[in-house]
Amino acid sequence: MTFDQALFLLVLAGGLYLFISERLRVDVTAMLILLALVLTGVLDSRQALAGFASEPAIIVAAVFVISGGMAATGITERIGQWIGHAAGSSESRAVAVVMPTVAALSSFTHHVMVTAMMLPILNRFARSKHMSVSRLLMPMSFAASLGTTLTLVSAPAFLLASNLIERNTGEGLGIFSITPIGIALVAVGVAYMLAARWLLPRHQGESDDGGYLRLDRYRTELLIVEGSRWSTRPLADLQKALGDRFRLLGWLRDGALRDDLKDTSVLLSGDILLVEASADALASLHDDPGLDLYALARHGAAATAAPAGASDAQLVQALIAPGSEFIGHSVRELDFSRRFKAVIAGLWRRDEQPTGRLADARLREGDLLVLWGRPSHFAELAAHHGFLMLVPFAGEAKRRVRAPLALAVLAATVIAAATEWLAAPLAFLLGAVAMVATRCVDINQAYREIDVRIFVMIAGVIPLGIAMEQTGTADLFARHLFDVVEHWPPLGVLLVMFTMAGLLTQILSDAATTVLLGPIAVSLADALGLSPVPFVVCTALGAVASFLTPIGHHGNLLVLGPGQYRFNDFLRIGLPLTVMIALVSAWMARWLWLDGPFWPF
Repeated sequence: MTFDQALFLLVLAGGLYLFISERLRVDVTAMLILLALVLTGVLDSRQALAGFASEPAIIVAAVFVISGGMAATGITERIGQWIGHAAGSSESRAVAVVMPTVAALSSFTHHVMVTAMMLPILNRFARSKHMSVSRLLMPMSFAASLGTTLTLVSAPAFLLASNLIERNTGEGLGIFSITPIGIALVAVGVAYMLAARWLLPRHQGESDDGGYLRLDRYRTELLIVEGSRWSTRPLADLQKALGDRFRLLGWLRDGALRDDLKDTSVLLSGDILLVEASADALASLHDDPGLDLYALARHGAAATAAPAGASDAQLVQALIAPGSEFIGHSVRELDFSRRFKAVIAGLWRRDEQPTGRLADARLREGDLLVLWGRPSHFAELAAHHGFLMLVPFAGEAKRRVRAPLALAVLAATVIAAATEWLAAPLAFLLGAVAMVATRCVDINQAYREIDVRIFVMIAGVIPLGIAMEQTGTADLFARHLFDVVEHWPPLGVLLVMFTMAGLLTQILSDAATTVLLGPIAVSLADALGLSPVPFVVCTALGAVASFLTPIGHHGNLLVLGPGQYRFNDFLRIGLPLTVMIALVSAWMARWLWLDGPFWPF
């Protein structure tokens, strides 16, 4: 062992300790490893900073922005709602619908985002169909992870694997190079979950849509604007555009409440709709040029009258305090627009929504008012003893009218990368810029969508792989491994690489696992005189598609509590699935890149 190898192993041991113990965040640990490699002289500054300009880091940042555009235009939400409708009332049908769809969603968006989006949808679906939510959440989480094997850009591990292969062979992987394996793995996952549903525990889960933490039933009133795109269109079109978190309570025309107007009835300019809407839907309603919140249309000018105009007006939430002077008074009586220069645009109440007009609702302790006004006017509101607190409004407006644009940008990005008309990093960077330029996603929201921790971690761990190769440590480990597997068939060696990665990824991220084991896979392939591609790909697959514990993937951690799963639930259900995935991955990799027979034996 050389001095450089000893220094590298010392840095690696310290990094592994910090990764496993989680004493520091993964991105901070990655930066410490990078600095340690430079300070010990293992790498120079150019090599250490190469990760920030690397293709994987650029693509990951761009994919986050594109995913944000899909979410901001309501596409991912709409797909989630379609899943709920298509799943029917059968548990097996629900699994058969949810898993392939979630996998397809994860192929071009971040799988944790997909899992988080589907979690409340499946909770509501399970309760409405009287199903056990724990029978749906684990298959959904597994499908989200399996979906990352469908394209090269859906998981950092595959981007890092392609980068490693390109450094060693001069040619990386194409965006759909691993798709045949991914399709096979998704099919195996769906078939296994349908056959082994009896292994899943039956729990109702922790979440409750009517619970005290769910603020998704805001009462408000909508005005159909003169000459708007909704005028002369049926109500059903508006309901379809706004999704299932929007519910009509009443319809006023010419000042009179009408009970003879149905979903097929045509909307007219000046109509007022009494509705319940989620926070996101409420923000979307405010931003739709064809609609207006009735309270804003009537009182907004007075509430925002100021030299600076209303351009900086915003929505906030105010909680009615115990003993507040507002309790028992109606919204109309309080005249907020004159007294506080703010308009009550919506109302949330925990137990039940008020009936009739919003202006006639009498306030209670604990009511949450959605207020619209200028920030300079909110100081008096925040200090008023009638309010317990004043907090920002959490809703994100969905730019639903730009959904076709977002889909077109995504399609153009994939085509440009797949046909190699543009290099994959440039294609996805162009897609991210196009999402912002076409206003599918706001620039500030686009920046928020980028998970800086993952970007920095990828940029930080790439030099770790470079150092492992440069110091000869990868060759050292590969020689020892070669002594064991020298006379094994390629299929057995591929299974060894998958297994090593599958075990290590339970304590490290998929990216870190691929960076550590990838160079060993390359050296082992060289020693065997074979192409390194299948060995590196199997290593990345083991890092991404190993379901032995709930801590191996962030998506599993998201469903752990809501599904009331135990640690051994994942081991009991995930171990057989992981074994099947390992066999299919090794078989397909041998067939695709080593000209092996179609059948594994």
